[in-house]
Amino acid sequence: MKENNRYKWEVLALLWIAFFLNQADRQVFNVVLPLIKADLHLSDLQIGSIATAFNLVYALLVPLAGYVGDIFSKKWIVALSILFWSIATMFTGLSNGVLMLVMMRSIATGGGEAFFGPANYSLLAQYHKGTRAFAMSIHQTSYYIGIILSGYVAGYIGERYGWRNAFYVFGAVGVIHGIVLIFRLKDKKDDTEVKKEEKVRLLEGFKILFSTPTALMLTIGFSGLIFVLTGYLTWMPTYLYENFNMSLSSAGFHSMFYTHLFAFVGVILAGKYSDKFAKKNPSSRMMMQGVGLLVAAPFIVMMGNSTVLVTIYIGFAGFGFARAFFDANTYTVLYDVIPEKYHSSASGIMIMSGFLVGSMSPIVLGYMKPLFGLSFGISMLAVVWVVCGLLLIFTSKFLYKRDYARVH
Repeated sequence: MKENNRYKWEVLALLWIAFFLNQADRQVFNVVLPLIKADLHLSDLQIGSIATAFNLVYALLVPLAGYVGDIFSKKWIVALSILFWSIATMFTGLSNGVLMLVMMRSIATGGGEAFFGPANYSLLAQYHKGTRAFAMSIHQTSYYIGIILSGYVAGYIGERYGWRNAFYVFGAVGVIHGIVLIFRLKDKKDDTEVKKEEKVRLLEGFKILFSTPTALMLTIGFSGLIFVLTGYLTWMPTYLYENFNMSLSSAGFHSMFYTHLFAFVGVILAGKYSDKFAKKNPSSRMMMQGVGLLVAAPFIVMMGNSTVLVTIYIGFAGFGFARAFFDANTYTVLYDVIPEKYHSSASGIMIMSGFLVGSMSPIVLGYMKPLFGLSFGISMLAVVWVVCGLLLIFTSKFLYKRDYARVH
């Protein structure tokens, strides 16, 4: 039992590194966008369409990935997916135009990453029961650190050695960790017999999620979250690079550092108090999510409108800290109201919905950029979070407890 208890933290460490590489891999493209744009002579709309295509492919494949995660080995899905997307990332460095960028970046990389998410979260949840929100919060920190470090490192490599080498380096590191996962990561044996007895059908996950009001509202909120984050991650480095004459590495670093540093602090606090409050009132998790989005909205306006860098950095910090209260509770809320046998499927469907909606953000901002400017487009993202925040608060007060009682 003690060995198994220790191993659940090794699982967290292994998946933490995998998720770190997952997010770092995505951010590399966003940071070196100006170099790719100049080298390949691409328009803002073309750049936005590449990011949109990535998210569309990811969204369309992730429900299948969730279903596969409920019936096959999660260990092998996680390990093979990181190998696949890392190799595709290396090939992205060979791109010579929009078509190859779409093929390598959007289809190959997006497809590989789609299979990672549902199996990753479901496997972590299986190993962590009483420590689930805390483990999920620790896991989420890899997202923040991955984006911060990749933003700086990718910009540094891109400026000094060319944007192609940034993809080669990050892809190679991913391949190495994929090999480590093959030897160290294990499936949760306790769930083997359950899987054999209770086979999940592909469409059952859709039925369960969309017939559970709390899960449906969470999915809508998650979609709004991803729409805003995708637009921010894609265009904010370019915004600082073009408007404040920063170097590429500085723009990549500053656009991500303050947001994700304060998100790191926020998610640890949120994870700790989420488990504590949920013992008395499980619906407090979703209330924290809704309040987090509402608090973050004014900071989005601040970071999109100010002409003073210090004010923009304060906007980044507040935006990151408040949104972390959503991040810390996302999968814990979902798994609170969805039976365990459908966890991976439900995760895949929620991620699909989020990225279908989120995929529109880069191209919408790319279209608005020459017409109204990035400042206006970024500021308008705040409206999305206000609507989603109010929806989640309503759900936590009137729908959550009933759905929770059906599972527990």
